[in-house]
Amino acid sequence: MTAAERPLRRTDIRREREALILQAAEKVFAEAGFGGATMQLIADMAGLPKANLHYYFATKEDLYRQVVRNIFEIWLHAAGSMDEAAGPAEGIGAYIDAKMEISRRHPHGSKVWASEVMHGAPVIQDYLETTLRDWTEGRARVIQRWIDEGRMARVDPRHLLYMLWATTQHYADFGHQIETLNGGKPLSDRQWKDAKDSVKTLILRGIGVI
Repeated sequence: MTAAERPLRRTDIRREREALILQAAEKVFAEAGFGGATMQLIADMAGLPKANLHYYFATKEDLYRQVVRNIFEIWLHAAGSMDEAAGPAEGIGAYIDAKMEISRRHPHGSKVWASEVMHGAPVIQDYLETTLRDWTEGRARVIQRWIDEGRMARVDPRHLLYMLWATTQHYADFGHQIETLNGGKPLSDRQWKDAKDSVKTLILRGIGVI
């Protein structure tokens, strides 16, 4: 191994361990909540010594906030489909697709966010008042522009966003209930496609774009 390769290898190891820790933390926080989770539980889930967690994240709150930031950044990326779309049918339709896929692939992150907010956001209130507020105002302006252009029904952009979040995230936050009602089995690829199509049809028809 050359001298140039050694730092790269250390960077790769650091990145892999951080990802492993965050994946484990996401699951533990989703199941136990912030109060019930411990760094030891997360270390055990990750299969790493507890000291390794403190090397990457000094406190449980630091780790928790990173888990929350990660899921929000994934949601931010999904919103790009709305910002760059030709119109509301394409933009909101693509946003629904993206958010449904996030609920399918990142259910624990969504549950962490939901639990935190339902408990009054004791750890991330500052995040809600800054990053989330700015993001919401930006998306509301996009929707309002489409309304002003006569391209969709006159609805309150914020309430439309709340409905989109509630509907798409339901598939993560209440995944166990959905699985139970599906005969105890996770939704198949076909059922996920049907769910996306149904949600898009209901919402897009409701705002008058299909």
